Amino acid sequence: MVTRVDATLAHAGPSGDLLQRQVQLACLLEVSAAKPGNITPAHDFADATYADMIRSSLALGAVFERGRVLQRGVGELVADGVQATAQVAHANTNLGIVLLFAPLARAAVTRGADESLRSAVERILAQLDVSDGIEAFAAIASAQPGGLGEVPEHDVRAPARVSLREAMAAAAHRDSIASEYATGYAIVFDTGLPLLTDALRTERSTLDAIVSLHLGLLCARPDTLIARKAGDAAAREVSEGAREVIAGTRTLQDFDAALRAQANRLNPGTTADLVAATLLAALLDGVRLP
Repeated sequence: MVTRVDATLAHAGPSGDLLQRQVQLACLLEVSAAKPGNITPAHDFADATYADMIRSSLALGAVFERGRVLQRGVGELVADGVQATAQVAHANTNLGIVLLFAPLARAAVTRGADESLRSAVERILAQLDVSDGIEAFAAIASAQPGGLGEVPEHDVRAPARVSLREAMAAAAHRDSIASEYATGYAIVFDTGLPLLTDALRTERSTLDAIVSLHLGLLCARPDTLIARKAGDAAAREVSEGAREVIAGTRTLQDFDAALRAQANRLNPGTTADLVAATLLAALLDGVRLP
């Protein structure tokens, strides 16, 4: 059952220590749930382990400390997050999470007393400028995410010439994280949070609810990391597999095993990033994850 923290705390904005804990908790819960196809306590990848994910989760606490978030722009926070992660993990473990967390954290610490989190996020995104793009582009290029490829415009290997939001809007059709920047986090607020609310009411544990959230997001939108690495058809097949699990016609174990074949080529990593962002948005809005 979803409960709420004290109303004063929920609306006063997170304290420094609280914001750090919320960021770390969202990351730790996401990676600790047995989400099919992802790194979990029982499954490592060849280039990244569960321990790497834990270290990366904890490293983001210092990056998203309230005082730092107040002083740093979104692009700078992305750069800080990538740099902090590189100091504790050899692989790109959380670039998507950092990209999604930076506007959420800025929205949380600048949010007015009567301003919804969603409105605050939209305000932050509307304020993004070229300097945010320059910082974020350099950070993305240094993280070397899988399936990056080359694009005809706004390639992150060159300095940004437009605002970060404009660049993300140009990539929204091929990347769900970019789409969130363009749409004001429509996936998180319109799909993720309702799915999480329902799952917390019906599942036995928070971690089970997170697995349900992950499956629901996969059903709603094919994973764009899979699409970049294996093609659109493969991404749609994975979404169909998630629907079969929810319908009860396929076991979670079978689905998980299928995703882990081919050297984890079908890892729904972007969906995992959206799970983490949904968890952080819930925590920032005062939802207790029991």
